[in-house]
Amino acid sequence: MKPLPRTVWALGATSLFMDLSSELVHSLLPVFMTAVLGASMLAVGIVEGIAEATASIMKLFSGALSDRLGRRKPLVVLGYGLSALSKPLFPLAGTVALVLGARFIDRVGKGIRGAPRDALIADVTPAGQRGAAYGLRQALDTVGAVLGPLAAIGLMLLLASDVRAVLWLAVIPAVLSVVVLIVFVREPDGKTPASSPVSFQSISSLGARYWAIVALGAVLTLARFSEAFLILRAQDLGMALALVPVTLVVMNIAYTAIAYPAGVLADRGHRQALLLWGLLALIASDLVIAASGRFAGLFLGIVLWGAHMGLTQGLLSALVADAAPSQLRGTAFGVFHLVSGIALLAASILAGWLWSAFGAAATFYAGAAFTAVALAGLITVMNRRR
Repeated sequence: MKPLPRTVWALGATSLFMDLSSELVHSLLPVFMTAVLGASMLAVGIVEGIAEATASIMKLFSGALSDRLGRRKPLVVLGYGLSALSKPLFPLAGTVALVLGARFIDRVGKGIRGAPRDALIADVTPAGQRGAAYGLRQALDTVGAVLGPLAAIGLMLLLASDVRAVLWLAVIPAVLSVVVLIVFVREPDGKTPASSPVSFQSISSLGARYWAIVALGAVLTLARFSEAFLILRAQDLGMALALVPVTLVVMNIAYTAIAYPAGVLADRGHRQALLLWGLLALIASDLVIAASGRFAGLFLGIVLWGAHMGLTQGLLSALVADAAPSQLRGTAFGVFHLVSGIALLAASILAGWLWSAFGAAATFYAGAAFTAVALAGLITVMNRRR
């Protein structure tokens, strides 16, 4: 196999540093909101849902704008830059509203960069290597997601569980991320701008195959609510405050280990099998986490959750890239992320309400039920095609 383009590696390194920063914050934020600021579980669900939905809405417009301009990198730089600028706001926050504001700015940055970055990877990578390219970028991103919670644990122990002091240190890797992006990422010359990406005609021209992928992504997102609830489940079972971030460490180690090999398998024609195993892993994860009252069961469920992410996330990006015309690739990723973001908003609010009304187990049992519906739908479609 030919080596992947250097731009893919540079974007992976950029993602690594930013995710290190973001996950350092994210691994402590649910506990910060509930234990320090006194927020309810429903409030956590609303904050997480609005934040992620905001990112997804922005991806639609930034992806379309990158098609219109014929340039991806300036928007990617703007997005990562905004996320870096948001990081000092978290330790300064004294209310849930200010946390929501900081999350909003951070997710606006994520939304601006997401679709142009994904489209840029497709622009520089041959079609037969896109599964590997998205898998690599996702794997490096997830390395950062492992290092972030580890850093949070170490710094919480070192700084006597001073959450605000730890959140200040998340600024450093965020700045490094922007520096790597500016210095090392290159985009190809000569791309023809799309005349009018965001129009009914252009979006409808994406085709039935593309819209089937969008629908699949939305159903998967409904089944998989915010990872903040994994952190809260660990706290619910009695895990010490300083050790709570280890939940994301375990999840992201499993994610990292699987993402790139899954991308390679996708390039070799095993896409349906990867989707099926990914759905089965999520059902098993939800059931184990819901039923277990001990840390051993919790971490088994978290490993299965990470396996699901590794099997499905890079694959979905490769499917979108292959289904979309090159001149509308940014728009295609933007629409995909918009629909998924709306689904995540609904899923996170529902998860928070279920937790508040019926307890933690109900939240995860509901996730398993949604995933089972998605699995049944996928099997039905596959049988019809045969």
